[in-house]
Amino acid sequence: MSFKSLGLSDELHAYLVAHGATPDEVTADLMAETRTALPGEAEMQIAPEQAAFLTWFTATLGAKRAVEVGTFTGLSAMSIARGLGPDGRLVCFDISDEFTQVARRYWSRAGVADRIELRLGPATHTLATLPDEPHLDFAFIDADKTGYPAYWEALVPRMRPGGVIAVDNVLRHGGVLDPTSEDAGTRTIIAFNDMVLHDDRVEAVMIPLADGLTLARRR
Repeated sequence: MSFKSLGLSDELHAYLVAHGATPDEVTADLMAETRTALPGEAEMQIAPEQAAFLTWFTATLGAKRAVEVGTFTGLSAMSIARGLGPDGRLVCFDISDEFTQVARRYWSRAGVADRIELRLGPATHTLATLPDEPHLDFAFIDADKTGYPAYWEALVPRMRPGGVIAVDNVLRHGGVLDPTSEDAGTRTIIAFNDMVLHDDRVEAVMIPLADGLTLARRR
């Protein structure tokens, strides 16, 4: 298991990280603790180049109001919150108090805890606590894959025109090329990718960052 974009050799990945995505001390410590303390789940953590991209992209977008579905140990949320700036707010939805306790410690170390609100519970229910009107600048989906269609339908109407939804793991380590896959998550992602492609509410592109990232801008 490694934290890197799909298809990159170890050497090329190291070069990429060294030239624009080198983790700072807090990020490096969080990645190391996740790998050591949670070896069975560590692959759920985003890659270092993805963390750098989320900060850069959120800042470039000028986002102030953001949502994350699927927080794990908090690296993606920390990265997004850094891009929001001190006047931005990020609402995170997750089901695990255990994993997000790790996240809270690192958010404090990074100085972004005051920008993040964590809401625990199934996101299919907790997303309904958001205001209904289009108000979100940015959303990041990186949770249970079978829930992606429901999370998408909850978030798209709440995105402002020009707001962006980023969706992780849309390549499933190449599994999307196998329509006969017996994995429920992979089957869902195959159908989800087709759904996004034909959703005329958004303009979407898919990029080969980490395990595939879809960026969809609300029309």
